[in-house]
Amino acid sequence: MAALLAALLVNLAFRSRFDSYLDQQRTARIEQISAAVTTAFSPAGGWDVDRLEQLGPGLAMAGADVRLLDPAGQLIWPTAGSDTAGMAAMHQRMMGSGPLAEPVDVPVTIDGQPRGTLVMALAEGSVPVADQDFRTSVNGLMLAGGLAVAVVASVLGLLLARRITRPVAELTAAAHDLRSGERSRRAAVTGEDEVAELARAFNELASSAEQQESLRQSFAADVAHELRTPLAILRSQLEAVQDGVLDATPEMISSLHEETMRLGRLVADLETMTSADAVSFSLQRIRVDLPDVVRSVVAGLEPRFAERQLQVALRLAPAQVTGDPVRLAQVVTNLLTNAAKFVPAGGRVDVSTGCSNHQVQMTVRDDGPGIPAEEIPRVFDRYFRGSGARANGSGIGLAVVAALVHAHGGTIVAANAESGGAILTVTLPATDPRVADVGPRPPRPSADAGRRQPAATATKERQ
Repeated sequence: MAALLAALLVNLAFRSRFDSYLDQQRTARIEQISAAVTTAFSPAGGWDVDRLEQLGPGLAMAGADVRLLDPAGQLIWPTAGSDTAGMAAMHQRMMGSGPLAEPVDVPVTIDGQPRGTLVMALAEGSVPVADQDFRTSVNGLMLAGGLAVAVVASVLGLLLARRITRPVAELTAAAHDLRSGERSRRAAVTGEDEVAELARAFNELASSAEQQESLRQSFAADVAHELRTPLAILRSQLEAVQDGVLDATPEMISSLHEETMRLGRLVADLETMTSADAVSFSLQRIRVDLPDVVRSVVAGLEPRFAERQLQVALRLAPAQVTGDPVRLAQVVTNLLTNAAKFVPAGGRVDVSTGCSNHQVQMTVRDDGPGIPAEEIPRVFDRYFRGSGARANGSGIGLAVVAALVHAHGGTIVAANAESGGAILTVTLPATDPRVADVGPRPPRPSADAGRRQPAATATKERQ
């Protein structure tokens, strides 16, 4: 359409210019005829009709009808009996010229005196053959060029449209297949344009969804297996007591209580998992001294570390943050119990805090086997359990830590120390010491919180 429109506009402009050119040619012919006619006038004898008759054949051959009138309007030439008009008509028929245009009156002034009026009518079709051929060829070239450009533009437009719509159609088909249950469906990606970038983002999203679904199924299977074991033990021992096979001795009651606590830990894991996404809406933010939170949690977990013969070393520099002390205590608890799962007996766990560049950092480092390099990017994924995790791990402890840290506006990074062991670093925004507390201070977790709430503490130990 653009090519044809351009050709049309150029054609109209060319036609206007060509018509102007023809007008200039017509004006020049009128001036030439007027100059030729004035040569037949002499001041002494007036108009020489014989001389005008000599001009007649030339004017007739040019297809022009010329009449000369005196100042009073009387016809001077062609006189009655002149064959100039007949010759002009015969020439028009022979040359195929068009009809004569409207006559034009041209005053004849010689030596400043009006000597008469020329009434001239030129043939409308009296355009030179070369001019006609030029005009026809230009119009033909513009028409052919416009059509050629239109065809090329249509072909290129079709190719470009197909190049754009093909990946979009592929992406749409992949989305439909994924929705219908084909979890392994991915969109074919080629190129580096925006559509290809969108397809790559879709594939990453589909891979993440497939991975999360796999982890969820694995987690559900693990939880079902762990629930089945204590339930089977409880059922068998209770049925044995009912049938009189076994007596309800203190040892049996203690065993049943232990299995009940195990069920409680699993339920607490599920509760923590469901509330992890909503922690940012339940934070009670106040000014908190992070070293105080670390000391409180370490004191509560001291019996557990002693049981595993683990040494906890603290290097706590002043570090104040604005956050929820209960949630921050849960972060510290999960990190320490996670380290305790992998550090062998007699090992060491170092906890340090510090403040620099308006940021607070807390580092938990152990001398365990470390984290496999391929698992580091996934340690904070929900349901993920590393290859070295114990069978009773739920795979949500570090995911909860990441959610809590992010809710406080911070970050957490996992890495391996060069000398061995894992390093988990939590970075939080430091509190401006000039800002007062922004809310009521809830009760700080006591040192024996772990013993008073065995299910919750055990849950954190398993995470």
